[in-house]
Amino acid sequence: MRAIDLAQLVLYCVALTALAFPLGTWMARVIAGERTFLSPLVGPLERACLRAAGIDPAQDDGWVAYATKIVALNVAGLVVVYAIQRLQGWLPLNPSALGAVGADSSFNTAVSFATNTNWQGYAGEATMSRLTQMAALGVQNFLSAATGIAVLVALVRGFTRRNAQGVGNAFVDVTRITLHVLLPLSLVVALFLVTQGVVQTLAPDAVVQRVEPVTYTVPAALPDGSPRVDAAGHPVLETHTATTQTLALGPVASQEAIKQLGTNGGGYFNVNSAHPFENPTPLSNFAEMLAILLLPAALCFTFGRLVGDRRQGRALFAAMAVLFVGFLAVTCIAEQQGNPRVAALGVDVTASPVQSGGNMEGKETRFGIVNSALWATATTAASNGSVNSMHDSYTPLGGLAPMVLMQLGEVVFGGVGSGLYGMLIFAIVAVFIAGLMVGRTPEYLGKKIEAYEMKMAAVAVLAPYVVVLAGAALAVATSAGRAGVANPGAHGFSEILYALSSAGNNNGSAFAGLSANTPFYNTLLGVAMWVARFWVIVPVLAIAGSLAGKKQVATGAGTLPTHTPLFVALLVGTVLIMGALTFVPALALGPVAEHLALARGH
Repeated sequence: MRAIDLAQLVLYCVALTALAFPLGTWMARVIAGERTFLSPLVGPLERACLRAAGIDPAQDDGWVAYATKIVALNVAGLVVVYAIQRLQGWLPLNPSALGAVGADSSFNTAVSFATNTNWQGYAGEATMSRLTQMAALGVQNFLSAATGIAVLVALVRGFTRRNAQGVGNAFVDVTRITLHVLLPLSLVVALFLVTQGVVQTLAPDAVVQRVEPVTYTVPAALPDGSPRVDAAGHPVLETHTATTQTLALGPVASQEAIKQLGTNGGGYFNVNSAHPFENPTPLSNFAEMLAILLLPAALCFTFGRLVGDRRQGRALFAAMAVLFVGFLAVTCIAEQQGNPRVAALGVDVTASPVQSGGNMEGKETRFGIVNSALWATATTAASNGSVNSMHDSYTPLGGLAPMVLMQLGEVVFGGVGSGLYGMLIFAIVAVFIAGLMVGRTPEYLGKKIEAYEMKMAAVAVLAPYVVVLAGAALAVATSAGRAGVANPGAHGFSEILYALSSAGNNNGSAFAGLSANTPFYNTLLGVAMWVARFWVIVPVLAIAGSLAGKKQVATGAGTLPTHTPLFVALLVGTVLIMGALTFVPALALGPVAEHLALARGH
């Protein structure tokens, strides 16, 4: 790896940490209801919204009521997104006159955006109108991100409250987070992206003259639309010359900002952030990669301030950073080494000015291997799913690292809010294991971790695991599932496993070699996304309610400190061991088998 490549990685990590700390402190003040520099502007708007909706800010709900509101809010969003897609052909702001989206695709997309997954089985610029992109997908990007942070806030209240019945008001939390945090940050990022050349317009698509005409052939058709054939029954081909090209436009910068900041993922364009209208410069590429992990990283410091012990937040951040850097190293090294079969052919892979050799297949030459590997690692560490390169073209080990990051439960920074409450569930498991070692009831942040909390933690941890493995098994065992596989053998299995890992952990990225826009996969992945999201949220809120009702326990000689390097190592080990025990057999059939075959020259 060249020095400039290493410098880019170091700069990214330093910038992320430097921005996350002050942002996390500011968000803690927002969540705590303290006055900030935005309060004079946003405070009246927040109160007006709550008053218009008939919401009492002073109402404090128990965890069941809180969970009911969260689920109901997201079900309502799902219904609205589905309806807008199905009625798209009759709605305004549709300059390309796009028709209604199919029923199964609409269901999949509605669930996807409601669960912060943003899995896309369609080409955005050719499927969704301007109105659908903004009023359905864009709005849901804010709501799903605010939902994740709100659930985290409820869990934090569980740790900090004593003998309490409530964990907050879901509608108040979602409103405050959206207005005070997500909207202002999205406005800043969107304006910056516009300065870099990201498109932001409601104008129709632009038709421009091509620099060089392109000649191509297509099958001829009869007036009734049936194919024209010759006397021998062969299709008749027609030759056409294209002198113009249609450039898809739209409100891209505003969508890009919240999709990255809210760890939503997805893209306005089919090729996502490899598209020059969505990611035009190296500076926009760096900023978008920062935006992916910025809020999840900052929430670690928010957590430390809210629980009254900043060391706790730093410990969680350290655990996530250790895992992130380790998987980033695997991806970068694997892609820098490239395919040994290509090297055996005597091909010069060192001639490119943007990289020093390795696997450039599926990568943007504007960014090169390191920036592509960094994006792939960041987007799968977070539940973001956006891409600036084709993960399906990665080497077996280069593709294995992003897949494993998702399979660990999206807790290495993870989704906005969801990554941290997922890591806190693993922290509960870790202190439980430590308690078993010394024969003492485990404690975390002054609250005893007892049977009820462990049962709920087990459900929260195991639900995504079951979704991924059961879904992948169903896909490979049925003809409808196998019909979507274009690549045989281990790589085809990896594509299926990756798709279910992505849906089952609310990520949204794909290997993309799998034909997933079919009724089978749209339905299967839609169910997987919904179960993976809310079968984690509900147990987390149940833990929050249980902890809020408990008294604070004084720290004693047998209490395990949860802010030390020892606990960081224990937490990292717990995450890795649980993931390994669950997924190593499946990985052995996919990327591991493919890597071994490649090493043998196959």
